[in-house]
Amino acid sequence: MPINLLLKDRERTPEEIKLLNMAFDRALHLLGVLDRDDPLCRMVARDVIDIRAAGTSDPSKIAKIAIERMRLR
Repeated sequence: MPINLLLKDRERTPEEIKLLNMAFDRALHLLGVLDRDDPLCRMVARDVIDIRAAGTSDPSKIAKIAIERMRLR
Protein backbone atom coordinates (compact mmCIF):
# COMPACT_ATOMS: atom_id res chain seq x y z
CA MET A 1 0.00 0.00 0.00
CA PRO A 2 1.64 3.20 -1.07
CA ILE A 3 1.26 6.19 1.21
CA ASN A 4 -0.28 8.13 -1.69
CA LEU A 5 -3.58 6.34 -1.13
CA LEU A 6 -3.85 8.04 2.26
CA LEU A 7 -2.79 11.42 0.92
CA LYS A 8 -5.90 11.88 -1.21
CA ASP A 9 -7.91 13.33 1.69
CA ARG A 10 -6.30 16.79 1.44
CA GLU A 11 -4.50 18.88 -1.11
CA ARG A 12 -0.77 18.80 -0.60
CA THR A 13 2.09 20.43 -2.42
CA PRO A 14 4.40 18.27 -4.52
CA GLU A 15 7.15 19.00 -1.99
CA GLU A 16 4.97 17.76 0.88
CA ILE A 17 4.11 14.57 -1.00
CA LYS A 18 7.79 13.99 -1.77
CA LEU A 19 8.74 14.52 1.89
CA LEU A 20 6.04 12.10 3.10
CA ASN A 21 7.04 9.47 0.54
CA MET A 22 10.70 9.77 1.52
CA ALA A 23 9.86 9.35 5.21
CA PHE A 24 7.52 6.43 4.50
CA ASP A 25 10.04 4.64 2.28
CA ARG A 26 12.80 5.20 4.85
CA ALA A 27 10.67 3.82 7.69
CA LEU A 28 9.76 0.71 5.69
CA HIS A 29 13.40 0.19 4.76
CA LEU A 30 14.51 0.48 8.38
CA LEU A 31 11.78 -1.95 9.42
CA GLY A 32 12.77 -4.37 6.66
CA VAL A 33 9.28 -4.35 5.13
CA LEU A 34 9.35 -5.19 1.43
CA ASP A 35 5.73 -6.19 0.85
CA ARG A 36 3.64 -3.05 0.35
CA ASP A 37 0.51 -5.14 0.99
CA ASP A 38 1.69 -5.86 4.53
CA PRO A 39 -0.86 -4.36 6.98
CA LEU A 40 2.05 -2.75 8.79
CA CYS A 41 2.44 -0.36 5.84
CA ARG A 42 -0.90 1.33 6.54
CA MET A 43 0.07 1.82 10.19
CA VAL A 44 3.44 3.29 9.23
CA ALA A 45 1.83 5.56 6.61
CA ARG A 46 -0.67 6.94 9.12
CA ASP A 47 2.09 7.55 11.65
CA VAL A 48 4.25 9.32 9.06
CA ILE A 49 1.35 11.60 8.12
CA ASP A 50 0.55 12.33 11.78
CA ILE A 51 4.17 13.05 12.67
CA ARG A 52 4.51 15.43 9.73
CA ALA A 53 1.25 17.16 10.69
CA ALA A 54 2.72 17.75 14.15
CA GLY A 55 5.48 19.80 12.55
CA THR A 56 8.44 17.50 11.95
CA SER A 57 9.86 18.15 8.49
CA ASP A 58 12.98 15.97 8.30
CA PRO A 59 12.12 12.67 6.52
CA SER A 60 14.75 10.72 8.47
CA LYS A 61 13.46 12.02 11.78
CA ILE A 62 9.86 11.28 10.78
CA ALA A 63 10.87 7.72 9.89
CA LYS A 64 12.67 7.21 13.20
CA ILE A 65 9.71 8.52 15.21
CA ALA A 66 7.33 6.28 13.25
CA ILE A 67 9.50 3.25 14.03
CA GLU A 68 9.57 4.17 17.71
CA ARG A 69 5.77 4.28 17.67
CA MET A 70 5.72 0.79 16.15
CA ARG A 71 7.96 -0.50 18.95
CA LEU A 72 5.70 1.00 21.61
CA ARG A 73 2.61 -0.80 20.33
